Amino acid sequence: MNRELEYMFVDCARVWIPDVEEVWKSAELTKDYKNGDLSLQLMLEDGTNLEHKLDPKTKNLPYLRNPDILVGENDLTALSYLHEPAVLHNLKVRFIDSKLIYTYCGIVLVAINPYETLPIYGTDIINAYSGQNMGDMDPHIFAVAEEAYKQMARDERNQSIIVSGESGAGKTVSAKYAMRYFATVSGSASEANVEEKVLASNPIMEAIGNAKTTRNDNSSRFGKYIEIGFDNRYRIIGANMRTYLLEKSRVVFQADEERNYHIFYQLCASSHLPEFKNLKLSKANDFLYTRQGRSPIIDGVDDTKELCTTRNAFSLLGINESYQMGLFQVLAAILHLGNVEIRDRDSDSSMIPPNNDHLTKFCELVGITYEDMAQWLCHRKLKTASETYIKTLPRLQATNARDALSKHIYAKLFNWIVEHVNKALVADIKQHSFIGVLDIYGFETFEINSFEQFCINYANEKLQQQFNMHVFKLEQEEYMKEQIPWTLIDFYDNQPCINLIEAKMGILDLLDEECRMPKGSDDSWAQKLYTHLKTCSLFEKPRMSNRAFIIQHFADKVEYQCEGFLEKNKDTVNEEQIKVLKASKFDLLVELFKDEGKATSPTGQAPGTGGRTRLSVKPDKSRDSSSKEHKKTVGCQFRNSLQMLMETLNATTPHYVRCIKPNDFKQAFSFDPMRAVQQLRACGVLETIRISAAGFPSRWTYQEFFSRYRVLMKQKDVLSDKKLTCRNVLEKLVQDQDKYQFGQTKIFFRAGQVAYLEKLRADKLRAACIRIQKTIRCWLARKKYMRMRDAAITIQRFTRGYQARCLAKFIRRTLAAIVIQKYQKMYVARKRYRQKQTAALAIQTILRAYMARQKYQALLREHKAVIIQKHARGWLARRWYKRCLSSIVYLQCCFRRMRARRELKKLKIEARSVEHFKKLNKGMENKIMQLQRKIDEQTKENKCVNEKLVGLENTYTTESERLRGELGRLRGVEEDARSKGNQVSCLLEELEKLRKELSTTQQEKKIIEDWVQTYKSEMEKMVSELKDQNGLLKKEKDDLNRLIQEQSQQMTEKMARAIAAETQQLETDLNEERSRYQNLLTEHLRLEEKYDDLKEHISKPGHRRTDSTHSSNESEYTYNSEFAESEEGSRAAEDLTRGMDTSLTLKLQKRLTELEQEKQSLRNELENKEEQFQRARARDESEFKKVRGAELEYESLKRQELESENKKLKHDLAEMRKSLLGGTAASAGAPGSPAYKVLLDQLNSSCEELEVRKEEVLILRSQLVSQKEAMQHKDEKETMTEVAVHVEDISKLKDADELKQAYLGLKDTNRSAAPDFQKLNEDGELWLVNQGLKETIRLLEHQLQTQRRNYDSEVESLRGELQNVKEENNRQQQLLAQNLQLPPEARIEASLQHEITRLTHENLDLMEQLEKQDRTIRKLKKQLKVYSKRIGEMGAGQAEGQTSPGQMVDEPIHPVNIPRREKDFQGMLEYKKEDELKLVKNLILELKPRGVAVNLIPGLPAYILFMCLRHADYVNDDQKVRTLLTSTINSIKKILKKRGDDFETVSFWLANTCRFLHCLKQYSGDEVFMKQNTSRQNEHCLSNFDLTEYRSVISDLAIQIYQQLIKCMENILYPMIVSGMLEHETIQGVSGAKPTGLRKRTSSIADEGMNTLDSILRQLNAFHSTMCQHGTDPELIKQVVKQQFYFIGAVTLNNLLLRKDMCSWSKGMQIRYNVSQLEEWLRDKGLMNCGAKETLEPLIQAAQLLQVKKKTDEDAEAICSMCLALTTAQIVKVLNLYTPVNEFEERVSVSFIRTIQTRLRDRYGSPQLLMDTKIIYPITFPFNPSSLALETVQIPSSLNLAFLTRV
Repeated sequence: MNRELEYMFVDCARVWIPDVEEVWKSAELTKDYKNGDLSLQLMLEDGTNLEHKLDPKTKNLPYLRNPDILVGENDLTALSYLHEPAVLHNLKVRFIDSKLIYTYCGIVLVAINPYETLPIYGTDIINAYSGQNMGDMDPHIFAVAEEAYKQMARDERNQSIIVSGESGAGKTVSAKYAMRYFATVSGSASEANVEEKVLASNPIMEAIGNAKTTRNDNSSRFGKYIEIGFDNRYRIIGANMRTYLLEKSRVVFQADEERNYHIFYQLCASSHLPEFKNLKLSKANDFLYTRQGRSPIIDGVDDTKELCTTRNAFSLLGINESYQMGLFQVLAAILHLGNVEIRDRDSDSSMIPPNNDHLTKFCELVGITYEDMAQWLCHRKLKTASETYIKTLPRLQATNARDALSKHIYAKLFNWIVEHVNKALVADIKQHSFIGVLDIYGFETFEINSFEQFCINYANEKLQQQFNMHVFKLEQEEYMKEQIPWTLIDFYDNQPCINLIEAKMGILDLLDEECRMPKGSDDSWAQKLYTHLKTCSLFEKPRMSNRAFIIQHFADKVEYQCEGFLEKNKDTVNEEQIKVLKASKFDLLVELFKDEGKATSPTGQAPGTGGRTRLSVKPDKSRDSSSKEHKKTVGCQFRNSLQMLMETLNATTPHYVRCIKPNDFKQAFSFDPMRAVQQLRACGVLETIRISAAGFPSRWTYQEFFSRYRVLMKQKDVLSDKKLTCRNVLEKLVQDQDKYQFGQTKIFFRAGQVAYLEKLRADKLRAACIRIQKTIRCWLARKKYMRMRDAAITIQRFTRGYQARCLAKFIRRTLAAIVIQKYQKMYVARKRYRQKQTAALAIQTILRAYMARQKYQALLREHKAVIIQKHARGWLARRWYKRCLSSIVYLQCCFRRMRARRELKKLKIEARSVEHFKKLNKGMENKIMQLQRKIDEQTKENKCVNEKLVGLENTYTTESERLRGELGRLRGVEEDARSKGNQVSCLLEELEKLRKELSTTQQEKKIIEDWVQTYKSEMEKMVSELKDQNGLLKKEKDDLNRLIQEQSQQMTEKMARAIAAETQQLETDLNEERSRYQNLLTEHLRLEEKYDDLKEHISKPGHRRTDSTHSSNESEYTYNSEFAESEEGSRAAEDLTRGMDTSLTLKLQKRLTELEQEKQSLRNELENKEEQFQRARARDESEFKKVRGAELEYESLKRQELESENKKLKHDLAEMRKSLLGGTAASAGAPGSPAYKVLLDQLNSSCEELEVRKEEVLILRSQLVSQKEAMQHKDEKETMTEVAVHVEDISKLKDADELKQAYLGLKDTNRSAAPDFQKLNEDGELWLVNQGLKETIRLLEHQLQTQRRNYDSEVESLRGELQNVKEENNRQQQLLAQNLQLPPEARIEASLQHEITRLTHENLDLMEQLEKQDRTIRKLKKQLKVYSKRIGEMGAGQAEGQTSPGQMVDEPIHPVNIPRREKDFQGMLEYKKEDELKLVKNLILELKPRGVAVNLIPGLPAYILFMCLRHADYVNDDQKVRTLLTSTINSIKKILKKRGDDFETVSFWLANTCRFLHCLKQYSGDEVFMKQNTSRQNEHCLSNFDLTEYRSVISDLAIQIYQQLIKCMENILYPMIVSGMLEHETIQGVSGAKPTGLRKRTSSIADEGMNTLDSILRQLNAFHSTMCQHGTDPELIKQVVKQQFYFIGAVTLNNLLLRKDMCSWSKGMQIRYNVSQLEEWLRDKGLMNCGAKETLEPLIQAAQLLQVKKKTDEDAEAICSMCLALTTAQIVKVLNLYTPVNEFEERVSVSFIRTIQTRLRDRYGSPQLLMDTKIIYPITFPFNPSSLALETVQIPSSLNLAFLTRV
């Protein structure tokens, strides 16, 4: 032991240490523990170091933590270390991380309230748990219910489910779900819907018994035990309810944040309704009894709707509206009574104010007088031995009396409702067994604990004792079964506490004694308790109180306050008040207080009451009417009822459900460790753990142990005997033999030993991993070293070579450098010398030139100075001269001015005189004459000058530049004349100006040249750009053409996709309609079966059921046999069931009628959909065939027309020949006569026309034969005559009958052509000519001409195309040339416009061609109709003449020898009407499918039945047809009902029913079904009756058989799927079994008899071979296989989602391998395209999800993109359930799961977790005609059908 402890308490070992807040905290050892150490060195999870002191006395080490792979286990007993912190941590991990609320703890199911609605209670979950072993699925309330149900059926023993827990822990909900499970899986034994009534009792009891408390919004304030009764077939037949300790005080008082019972608030919330007006209610805050808690509303609860639910439940349980209103009236009266105000009159008396409104309403509601109730509310009657007197009551006592009356009325009402609910649930038939569901309060402790808590805790003590005994018993049975030495396990026995409460002179006994004392009080009772119970160790007296006591319960110490114990125990009510109520006029109230009398039914009115509803109840047998019984205290009654409950529980097999409340704040998935530990201690879970830990809690089978710990064994230790191997290994591994025991089938381990073995295994695996890692790392390092060594050697070799090469290169470069230096230095020296020489010469030259220039400059300066001096001296002289001259001129001017002025003055004086004027005028005349002469001379000169100017004008124009210069010069001269001084400067300015003009002109010239060059380059660039744009336009044009083509192609593809999508949508809608129809058909079948069961149940031995096939109303049957059968059954049921519930029968009949009508409408709709689909497909095929066969039909008809004309010509020739040979007037016909010549000419012309016609016939015949051979069918296997072959081929064309007749006529004409020609003349000249022309020249010439015409037409068409291409090319070139002249924008627009125009023309041409083709088709159709009409007339004429189609009417018949043939059968079977029963019996009812399937042809019964039907149709016997079909359908139904579980039988009749349906279609005469028939088969078509309606009935029958087949297959496959697909380890050694708890799961090791994957494959092979032997249609087999694979995938995935132990990496690999084997099976059978593989996609993705990485965001993205077939709930569930099998695997983190949820938030999908395994894909029966000829069918003698006669 010490060695093991030292081995376990080592460095890094994890332990649990106590903590104040978290109860237990995890820590890790930082130092190895050695024996004798006083402390442990620990490190907490937050990194804090801690020294943990050990108790010096006990030296108990802290609890060890379990390995990580055991954390989160489904069963707490699977934990290796069983102690409180391990249990608490496991529950917390499952609840918080995995969101799992259920956990097993041995035989106990621990349920933690999530405070959130979870999707784990649906019907799919119920179906998943149904039939499963309790340990095979994850913990669930349904698993407990299923275990109880199975044990009841297996052990024939009653069961009980005990649900307990604190208020708010979820007890009521758990019990409700358990009852729902029973109601769902068992059904009811009758049509009374008992399971619905059982569930309907829940809302009633919740309304009157549940209330809101501080801990729970829907807390049950009473205990109840519901017994659900079952019959011998384990179907629900009824239920019974027992209630315990209703909390009556809640009616009159509620604490803060609490409410009264729900029913009061429901009534107040519905007070506005008209039917509740007379109750005179208002809001809940207006009444004392509903407003004390100050919380009248519960969030999320609508009290009005809840009342509707309650009323509906009342109605379902048979309590009608009037009684309901009576109940509500009593409840409203209680509310009004609580508002009655009682006032003080004095200190000893009280009074009620007169005309109190609420008391008045109370009295009106309960039907009593106001004065009586007012009197006895404030007074009390006291009786003594001698007299009776009335005593007044103080206000407080009167108020208490009022409240006591209210509580008493409510208690009576509660008991009345419970009793009538039990009456509604009572069973009509004998109860075989029952399952009880106990929903009772858990252990309670509050700050103030009173009488109610005392009783509750007393009940829990009794239940805990029963639980301990049961657990102990199971442990002992297990040990005895395995033959393990049994030693008594010490466990806590709470019998002393129970004795303290219920024994003689115990607490209850002393309480009853004190209640009997006249002046007993709570104080005196407390003193008695202190006196009598002071010696009991479980009883204590508080130190600070004399009115309380403490009891040490199994869960905790509880202090009870004595105040109120006596009053609550006595539960007294004023008897006078009760008398007043008994005198009420309100019948229901009287009934509540009535002790005796028979009860009337609450569902109707009692007779003789005048319409008043009277309600009475059967007396309670447990209640004695004596006064002694009435005086029993509440404690005594509770003890007795508790004793009865314990007797009931002890007589049953109990199942325990412990509900845990995770926190006090109702927060979803919030876990408070302190509160959880308190409840775990209180509910006995830890006691279960302690009992298990005291023994051998861990248990392994030998095979599981060997598989898990094989790694700890050596090869020599492995023996053939696994048990011996395990013994030897354990003896080596565990030295202390007390730590384990070997049983018969299991190995038992003490607590902690599995963890020790797991550590050894982990260490061994870790050592192996280290060794593997060491070896691999060594190999990798050596490989790396060798690679580096080789690389280093290579590098050295290359480096040395490189260095040598570098040295050689250096030497070469050195030598080369020396040579280069030599020449370089020589070159530099020579260059330097030459440079110096050149520089010296240059310096000398420059110096000499400088000196010469200096000398020249000096001479030039001297010369210029002389010139300057000369000019300066001249200028000074000239300036002085000019100044002098100007002064002289100025003086002269002044002088002359003075003289002029004087002269002027004189002249002015003279001018004033006449003489002067005369003189002046005279002088003026002379002057004028002189001037006139001068003018004339000047005029002449001007003329001369003008002439000269005119002559020189042209010269001046050419010399304009010179004249401008002259002008300038003249101007300069003029300027010089004006100012000689400025002449030089002006000339210089003019010269400068001219130079500027010259330079400007030169610049302009250069600019013009540059512009010309630029313009030229721009033009060239523009031309290149135009060329590029032209290329781009061409490219754009090509792109546009391609784009247009692509768009047209895309439009075509889009239209094709749209058509495909529409087709897909139509198919989807059709499948949905089929699915709905088939579901209704299934419902109809189920109702029929229930109807038949009901008739069998109610039928009596004296009645004999009439066979439907021999009914007197047989002739009135319709084609729908099911409807007729149901009508007959309903008429029979009316005669037989007069004593039963009429409403039920009418309801059933109405439901059947509605289903029939709905089925008929759906059938019609389905047929319409199918006909539309078939017509759409046939329309496309017919159009294709019309176009394909139009020319052939036309030629065939033309050939027939020519043949008919040929016949007429032959007839005319024959007539003329006769007239020539046998005329009476021989002379008239003599050769040479006119008549003879005329006739001879006619004969010759007729012969020529005959030859031409024959030639055309031959040509058409050759073409027809060639086309016929091209279209000939592939499956021509039988040898036929030439005529039959031609008829079969041509019958495939349009208008098959007419073409067939025409072709037969052609063949007969050809056969009779030679004799006709030989008869035309005896020499045979016409015959020879006809044969020669036909076989040689004309045929060859015609072929040559045809080829030539074809060649010419082809050449002409090619020329036309070539011409069109040339024209198009020309147009394109013209367009291109035009576009080049346009700007770029207009160019593109023009190209587009042209392209649009071209496409428009092409579209118009195509439309014209299409119209031409349409006109051609219409023309051909018209011709076809005309020719068809002609052929019909010809056929009619030939039929009248009784001649073959090829013979002439007047043709003589020659005698022919006809050989006699054997009798030709018509494919019919004749039978007598009286043999019909024998036929059905031998062919259907007593037929063995195995012999028929192996020895005879497939579908033989269907062929025989159809041949019999054909004969009935042939003789036109409608009665025979109807009875045969009806008998066949009913017999098939009968055999399926009798042997519906036999797959072979169901498959056989499915195949034959489908074959019979195909025969009805194939031989119906409908063209749609006759396309693949032979001519002989077409002759066998039905001729007199249209059996379309019967085809629909038989199709429905086939659907029913198919569904029965699927159900049968599912029943066979279901037990194999889970073990084969999940549990069996197909790949051995991949996964090892983990430790499991008490609920052992199915082992994954292949035991004998265990189903494996090979079992599933063998069963699939058996199914497939059986269906193939029976001749099932291949398409139907594909649908069956698809349904099989869907079922396999759905069941496997559902179990994977409900089994935590299956969600691991290794299991994912196993599933992938199993799925691959299924796909391989599909591939071998050629069924890969049937859609079965796609149904496995969710399972494949779930397996992939188990194997992929689950860490990073990239992994999350990969998972979201991979798992498209899984819903979000399924993905999250798999991630939550993922469990590592080994320590090397890692769990999925909570953050990763939240990341997945975030990414999948927007994904649309079903919120449903499980796949629906009940889904059946809609079935279709594609038409599959048979090639078998009915006349060849042989009836074997083994069928005993000798009475049938072949016809």
